[in-house]
Amino acid sequence: MANVSGGSLPLSEGSVQRVPFTSYDAGWVVLCIGMAIGSGVVFMPLQMGVKGFWVSIAALAIAYPAVHYLSNLYIKSLSESGQCKDYTGIITEYLGPNWGIALSVVYFITLTKAMLVYSTTITHDSSSYLQVFNVTHASLAATYWFPLCVIAVMVAIGARGERLLFKVSGPLIVTKLSIVVFLGLSMIPYWSLKNVSFVTSSGALSFVRDVLVSLPFAVFSIVYIQILNPMNVAFRKLESNPAIATYRALRASKVAYFILIASVLFFAFSFLFATSAADAKYAVSQNISALALSARVIPGDTVKILATILNIVAILTAFLGAYLGFHDAMKGMVANILDRFMTRGPRFEKVLPFAIAAASTVILTCWVWANISSMALLQWTSPTFGLVSCIVPSYLVWRVPALKKFRSASVVFVAFVGIMLMSTPLFKLLEH
Repeated sequence: MANVSGGSLPLSEGSVQRVPFTSYDAGWVVLCIGMAIGSGVVFMPLQMGVKGFWVSIAALAIAYPAVHYLSNLYIKSLSESGQCKDYTGIITEYLGPNWGIALSVVYFITLTKAMLVYSTTITHDSSSYLQVFNVTHASLAATYWFPLCVIAVMVAIGARGERLLFKVSGPLIVTKLSIVVFLGLSMIPYWSLKNVSFVTSSGALSFVRDVLVSLPFAVFSIVYIQILNPMNVAFRKLESNPAIATYRALRASKVAYFILIASVLFFAFSFLFATSAADAKYAVSQNISALALSARVIPGDTVKILATILNIVAILTAFLGAYLGFHDAMKGMVANILDRFMTRGPRFEKVLPFAIAAASTVILTCWVWANISSMALLQWTSPTFGLVSCIVPSYLVWRVPALKKFRSASVVFVAFVGIMLMSTPLFKLLEH
């Protein structure tokens, strides 16, 4: 693809250079979108249906600006580092090794949460679709063998399919985004104000509580912070001028952000107007996603087929993408512990990936058997995301002299949202 547009970047005082938007930039935009369209977009509409219109509006009004600010803050703080490396390494550079170790543990917990959510969603939604299309009469998710088989296959693909995943990720992500928009359009004939609850909880405290427990879903519906450091590193390696690299990363993030805002909001509100609050509560109780629910309650084959394809593609790519990071994080932690007691040889290095895959399969399958709510997990574990993505970058800006120039009201807002995300479990306890 040829250069299609450009932007202006001050490289030095009194000089401006035209920075073209290339196919490489577009590729990173697509990857940002693909990272965002995952568990959030398939669960947020359910939370909106359960909590109602005004709570949803308030949560979105807080979350979406916060995602924009924290993405910019993340990129800018990364770009000021003297080296191109992972975020944990940058934290170590800024604050010392103890912070680096602590953050790596929290980051691993965050990845583990994602794997648990995706494993449950894949198993329960695939079982739901088998019922919708009359392949089975009962839910296979309640059996012991079905979750084991599904998780084992997914882990096997994730452990061996990295190159294939990178090759097909672009078309898969474009497919995801296209179906999100088209599915929202397909629901328009079923819109009805009777499906939407405009009644809020009695009392200001109840309203605030409902907004805070809905906040993680709003954030996760468009957040793609996991890919910002790889994108920043890629541009830093490509461009000799760090200022240009930072500009291109910020621009790609901005384009992805506005595309996600338009498409995800349209889909979420289309779903809200097309399904009832009772349907949303049923989906939550059955641990299935908004997409699986739409295939159940909206007549016609179009929505069923589109919802099925989107759910499979969205969760599949999200699971495989998360597994790569999960596998590397687990491998690093295991190696770090074992290196204190033994010397690893070539044979050990060959066996370790298989051992991690086997352990991952057992852990994830046991989690699915426990049948713990994916939506509840997103809420209970939101503090790790709030800490890693909001609190730490904001703290860096106020602690590190080199980042002093980024201090602004938006940083305070990001830190405030991080505190709200960390308080979500407390308000979840007050929900009943």
